[in-house]
Amino acid sequence: MSSVIRKKIQEMVDLETKGWDTKNPDLFLSMIHPDMAWPFPPTADAHDPIDWIFVMGRFDRERWRKNWQDLFDTHDLVHNRRNTVKIEISNEQDAAFAVVDIDTLWRHKVTKEDSHWKGRVCKIYTKLLTGEWKFYYQTGALNFPPQKSA
Repeated sequence: MSSVIRKKIQEMVDLETKGWDTKNPDLFLSMIHPDMAWPFPPTADAHDPIDWIFVMGRFDRERWRKNWQDLFDTHDLVHNRRNTVKIEISNEQDAAFAVVDIDTLWRHKVTKEDSHWKGRVCKIYTKLLTGEWKFYYQTGALNFPPQKSA
């Protein structure tokens, strides 16, 4: 059974990647748990959650869709590299997480300013009572190993 779950989790990671690659927010939004809330570290070196912030708040499909569509409309995707490092499944087989190294570079169409999402993320998934899997939470992209402070 765990190989089936592992395959399902990888499919969800890949579906999210396809959503970015094709600039289709609905692919990504379709798998998000309705109770998701998503704080982000302000930088890839902000490992201490005391510094984290909210960018979009609790999941609201239309608000989040507009946010992603605005990004897609104003930016070109230069590259989107994703490598799944680990998938861990709970003993109960009702929760899982994927550790994914990401390197996604967006470039603003007008200003040419780059927005670089690079680092390691942990994507957390939960199995609903219906048997459906949903994306529940993700850390922001963090540098690993952590960079030493000067």
